[in-house]
Amino acid sequence: MTHFWQGLRSGEWLTPARARGYSLILLALCVLAMAGWIAVSDGPIDRNGKPIGTDFSNVYAAGRLTWQDRPSDAYAPARQHAAEKAVFGGREVPFYGWHYPPFFFAVAVLVAAVPYGWGLSIWLIASFAAYLTAIRAILPGPETLLIAAAFPAVFINIGHGQNGFLTAALLGGALHWLDRRPWLAGVLIGLLAYKPQFGVLIPVALLAGGRWNSIGAAVATMIALVAVSFATLGSEVWHAFIDSMNFTQTVVLEQGGTGWEKIQSIFSAVRMWGASVPIAYAIQGALLVTLAASMAWLWHGDAAFELKAAALAAGSLLATPYVLDYDLVVLAVAIAFFARHGLCCGFRDFEISLLAAAWTVPLVSRGIAGATGIPPGLLVLLAFYVVILRRAILDRASLAIGEPGIAQA
Repeated sequence: MTHFWQGLRSGEWLTPARARGYSLILLALCVLAMAGWIAVSDGPIDRNGKPIGTDFSNVYAAGRLTWQDRPSDAYAPARQHAAEKAVFGGREVPFYGWHYPPFFFAVAVLVAAVPYGWGLSIWLIASFAAYLTAIRAILPGPETLLIAAAFPAVFINIGHGQNGFLTAALLGGALHWLDRRPWLAGVLIGLLAYKPQFGVLIPVALLAGGRWNSIGAAVATMIALVAVSFATLGSEVWHAFIDSMNFTQTVVLEQGGTGWEKIQSIFSAVRMWGASVPIAYAIQGALLVTLAASMAWLWHGDAAFELKAAALAAGSLLATPYVLDYDLVVLAVAIAFFARHGLCCGFRDFEISLLAAAWTVPLVSRGIAGATGIPPGLLVLLAFYVVILRRAILDRASLAIGEPGIAQA
């Protein structure tokens, strides 16, 4: 037991060979599982009666509605569901709601211009490539692409046909370019407005860090997105979007229509444990205030940029009450930046093992939460964020006493 504990503390158990081997094994198993799942499906419908790429069906149906000059119908559950069933020849499929701001119709229109299977393939391949490019830019290295591709959240995102790759690519790319090309970083941040719940802490970080060029570019990008959507789709679609937000909040979030075990927020956890909606919001709000205060302190200070970036990626997942397990693709951004700092300056106690836990947790988060009521995804996210802040404090203390560097524990 002592040897085991010391291994966790030092992280010596996770050798490069093991990291490569674990990644290859998981990648092979998941690819085989996905291929088998498609092989036993009935065309675009899987053996459980759900579309291949489940959530992508709402994007594709919204695009079809837009081609029919009916984009506002995507925000009406009954009409959106009818459009989803029409995609599959009228076959009965579950309802997958469209909750995105109107400028995300640009993606929906593009993927709906081709048959469903092609649209899903193009969407996943293009966004996956963008995700890998961002992670590789953050952490250049011979094993980066393999480990990033085998990250379990990748397969959850593929299974749902979701946008976790795009979110991670935009946030990771923005943080990568923030010092080099602040205007480009601002544009990428502005594009993240398609997923507004993940942008709560970004203004706090940018303001605290005095990143005025990026702030200006982000604001200009968001204004342009809204203006273009008004010009191409009209004002009615924005009214429909605003009206639909009540359904999204009450049914999807507060009543757990998506499933408590899938949502990785502290709001979902306390609701799963039986707390009322006001109490859940109060706890989520208290966490948000804590995150905002610590983020402002970190970004205003002289901590290493890698720690600031890792904290913003992890904190953005914690700050929103609505974060699904496929959104944990964004966690790869935090892992990459923290690993870059550790590889440069050395790792402290338990940091390597925590990185391994963060990499692994999407694989088990939904299953464990559903079976036990314990949300490992949330717990690991909280632990990771605390360790990032701890590392910033310890690094500052080391500099204050004139330590030449930080040796690996």
